[in-house]
Amino acid sequence: MELIRVKDYEEMSAKACEFVTALMKEQTAPVLGLATGSTPEGLYKRLIDTYQAGDISFDKTTTFNLDEYVGLTQDDPNSYHYYMFEKLFKHINVMSDNTHLPNGAANDVEQECSDYEKLIKSTGSIDLQLLGLGINGHIGFNEPGTSFDSRTHIVALDESTRQANARFFASMDDVPTQAITMGIQSIMEAKHILLLVSGEKKADALASLMNGEVTEAFPASILQKHAHTTVIADEAALTRL
Repeated sequence: MELIRVKDYEEMSAKACEFVTALMKEQTAPVLGLATGSTPEGLYKRLIDTYQAGDISFDKTTTFNLDEYVGLTQDDPNSYHYYMFEKLFKHINVMSDNTHLPNGAANDVEQECSDYEKLIKSTGSIDLQLLGLGINGHIGFNEPGTSFDSRTHIVALDESTRQANARFFASMDDVPTQAITMGIQSIMEAKHILLLVSGEKKADALASLMNGEVTEAFPASILQKHAHTTVIADEAALTRL
């Protein structure tokens, strides 16, 4: 793994934007794996600015998101469909048919998992997969104990994950208990992985990732085995290293 040390969240977001922009310019039709949550918001703002400045275009870009809550419709303000539209898609020239997220409101969520995995395969491989790091080591919604061989699947969300996301909901009772997530093996098949880590609350997890053993008890540890993983972390997240 390559570790890029930056001062703070703003520098992390700027560095990540440089990384994504450079890769997009190398590819005729880039395939991006995207993430949600607070960590990538600064990156998305900078990608929008870069697009509006005329430096990049998303017209030939295909995107696949990591995950979606089970039970939320696409127009639910807490769904990741809604998040991606508001935070990125509506501000750039990406074609809607080329943006993909699991359907958490599907009648048959097991079939949806299978269909989503096939859709990823049909486009070849993801050129760059963006990830955040959960405090318990989860990547996507792959909680501790998830098999490294997993493909897109339904997961019961760990209580710590639900607590971390509760701020986006009216109450804990409204936080979904399940999600559809790209599996660990699916993530590992991306050509490049870009992991963004910011804040002191992620410091223990980052230290475990960089210095710990590879174990399914800490899903992100598998990234040690990926040929092209880049970690961009700020000073607060680096305090345990």
